[in-house]
Amino acid sequence: MGITGQQITVLGAGVAGLAVSLALARQGAQVTVLEQADAIREVGAGLQISPNAACVLRALGLGAAVDATAMRAQAVDLLDGRSGRRVLRLDLARLRPQQSYLFLHRADLIDLLAEAARAAGVQITLSQQIETVDLTGVRPRLVTTLAETHHPDILIGADGLHSKTRAALNGRSAPFFTRHVAWRSLIAAEPNPSPIAEIHMGSGSHLVSYPLRGGQVRNIVAVQERSAWTAESWAQPDDPATLQRAFGDFSPRVQGWLAQVQEVNLWGLFRHDVAKIWGKALPKGAAVILGDAAHPTLPFLAQGAAMALEDAWLLADRLANLPLPEALADYQTARHPRTSRTVAAANSNARIYHLSGLSQKIAHTGLRLGGMLAPNLALKRFDWLYDYDVTQGGGQT
Repeated sequence: MGITGQQITVLGAGVAGLAVSLALARQGAQVTVLEQADAIREVGAGLQISPNAACVLRALGLGAAVDATAMRAQAVDLLDGRSGRRVLRLDLARLRPQQSYLFLHRADLIDLLAEAARAAGVQITLSQQIETVDLTGVRPRLVTTLAETHHPDILIGADGLHSKTRAALNGRSAPFFTRHVAWRSLIAAEPNPSPIAEIHMGSGSHLVSYPLRGGQVRNIVAVQERSAWTAESWAQPDDPATLQRAFGDFSPRVQGWLAQVQEVNLWGLFRHDVAKIWGKALPKGAAVILGDAAHPTLPFLAQGAAMALEDAWLLADRLANLPLPEALADYQTARHPRTSRTVAAANSNARIYHLSGLSQKIAHTGLRLGGMLAPNLALKRFDWLYDYDVTQGGGQT
């Protein structure tokens, strides 16, 4: 029991990897993060930090820094994509005043986590492309593309969608293309933008937007159903004109945003199974995965970073307080049902946002009536998700 002095290597300096590194270092572990990029640079764009994620950041000691950097969300508006007419408002400020719903740039969160991790003694090593993860010996064995070898006591795979650690634990998997693609971009925000997340819903497509960085910039994520295969990488540049054509029948508000787009990235959305095996104890070590390496989720519930933060807290807690085999088993037992439910809920949202014709009219009418008659009901559907605090016991829900 206990991880004081344990040599732990974490693959990946994203949200999951930095959060678990920070939590473990605070428990006395000697943590090294291996990151394949040559710098921790600004990647991605906006994140919606829901209350279940905010409580982890506060428990990690980052509450004040996050509050100073993020924008507090006032509401979520669901709108008809073509007309721009509001279908439903989820009034967070009025209905959930005690909870933190935040808008935060991914790069700002990464910077906060990296700074705190380094201050806690974590060593972050860049330009470490992993060629092989071998779990057949007494300890995990890592080989980089430069033929460097590492033998940590514990290997934590926070290495994302294409995780070599997951493959070493579970074998190769074959995710399938959902026939959805997504564009991501940032534009200058209008003066004094309202801190509201807008979801513009159309036939076979939707667009999400909200302000970031004190209202200086506006985050845009646009999703469309289409048959043309697109690679699963959000670093692919695309022509802004393609995005503009894809949403050419949306409202003037959306058209005004898209006219400002100068750079945009495109990625294909693939569905992955939640991993069957999350961890493995070896004779003198162990390997375990978290975040996207364990349970990739489609971006229709804004829970990718939140689930990674929950994983990080619980994994560090179990490793610090339970014998190693029991810690790995308890971690998966606690996290697998919740992450599976979250993945399923995100899949369901994709269908709701993309209705067309009569189905869309019926659904939008129902949402409007529900918003008038029981304005709290739509939010209560996700109490199981947002009201959960993994730092208070960490059982499954």
